[in-house]
Amino acid sequence: MARYVALLRGIGPSDPNMRNEKLRAAFERLGFRGVQTVLSSGNVLFETQRRAARALEATIEKALQTQLGFTSTTILRSEIQLRRLVAEQPFKGMEHTPRSSLNVTFLRAKPRSGLRFPYRLEGKGYVVLGIYDRAVCSVVDLTEARTPDLMRWLDKEFGQEITTRTWKTVQRILKKWR
Repeated sequence: MARYVALLRGIGPSDPNMRNEKLRAAFERLGFRGVQTVLSSGNVLFETQRRAARALEATIEKALQTQLGFTSTTILRSEIQLRRLVAEQPFKGMEHTPRSSLNVTFLRAKPRSGLRFPYRLEGKGYVVLGIYDRAVCSVVDLTEARTPDLMRWLDKEFGQEITTRTWKTVQRILKKWR
């Protein structure tokens, strides 16, 4: 069995159809095992024997639309991929604090960006540290900018088939798998 996390874009827990219990039920109806959620922001862990990530993403997106009535970009990462990302230590020596936010933006497709890292936008308050296997790691200085400023730039640079989590959330997902 392969372990995956489905990272869903645009999940709002105030929408009754996007709540964890309904997300878990939709994934269970698809025949996935060990379905769990992490936080209320569209992180669904599951196990399956199927390994074609693109096909799984499409299946999940269709089920969310059909069963729960909303459209969400689904980006899958395997447990192995997340462990490799953590092993890269993209935020080595940095902390997620009230003054700084450590973020990972997961891309569905391989990036075509020619950026040089670290990439800083002068006066914008954020820096992109690098790209690791379709994961863009960035830091927002919350004394200068807000996370939505970075999100707008990411959408423009990498397109809409992306979703962002804090580094703390990535670590929580891995902890749930232990």
